[in-house]
Amino acid sequence: MIPAREALERLKEGNLRFASGAPSTHTLPSEAHRSELVAGQAPFAVILGCSDSRVPVELVFDQGVGDLFVIRVAGNIVAASQADSVEFAAEKFDVRLVVVLGHTQCGAIEATIEELRKPTAEQSRKLHSIVGRVRPSVEGLMTSGGEHDHDTLVRDATRANVRVSTDHLRYGSDVLERLREKEGLIVVGAEYSLETGVVDFFDGPMES
Repeated sequence: MIPAREALERLKEGNLRFASGAPSTHTLPSEAHRSELVAGQAPFAVILGCSDSRVPVELVFDQGVGDLFVIRVAGNIVAASQADSVEFAAEKFDVRLVVVLGHTQCGAIEATIEELRKPTAEQSRKLHSIVGRVRPSVEGLMTSGGEHDHDTLVRDATRANVRVSTDHLRYGSDVLERLREKEGLIVVGAEYSLETGVVDFFDGPMES
């Protein structure tokens, strides 16, 4: 089992390599390594990220096959299936670091802002479900009375949405709460910049 702090440092170092354009070669899958993984896996971190095609999690953190347990869903929201998957990885593989990874220019955030400004009855049921989960993060900012230009609103809403997901995992799961209190599990919120390639770990006990 890799402690949470060590796991976080691995992610930070890997992202630094990625953002600087100097990824390591050890992350490339070899035939021998693939054969080893047939018998089982031992990921060192769980990443709950967005499905956006511009945020390939293993590449962003310069990690190889079998290193990360990745769950991707539009808007990096936490519904029952996502929480269950995080619990599964934490218990089954003794993972002690969970990262909720949002990103700049998130389509789910943009869609939620658009829906709040100009509601439509023609929105698909699936999109409505995602927007409904992102909505509380955005709605609070739009009704707070402060002035927000569009870009600022998207930025603030993205981070607020990550915080909602991290809080849900920290305090909405008996399994994860037990592992936090007794086994050193840590849930951290982060944002990936499409513009720079850098991940900012901004929410949690080990922010950077």
